[in-house]
Amino acid sequence: MLKVVDVDYVKDYTLRLTFNDGVVKTVDLKPYLHGEVFGELLDKNKFVQYGLTPVTIEWANGADLAPEFLYEIGEAA
Repeated sequence: MLKVVDVDYVKDYTLRLTFNDGVVKTVDLKPYLHGEVFGELLDKNKFVQYGLTPVTIEWANGADLAPEFLYEIGEAA
């Protein structure tokens, strides 16, 4: 099962994610920040309020993204 095991803020809406298979990817999430829940994260003060769950990252407002999705859209770091 794919998991996010580490996350670092890079800039703007970009995070560097480390997955449990050792792969590190940079993910720009700005194109995905729309709608009722994710749209809130366009406020950078809210965007940086994230943490790790046992499987992925989750923001303070409860938004989260599947690790497989993050892996797919990420670029090798």
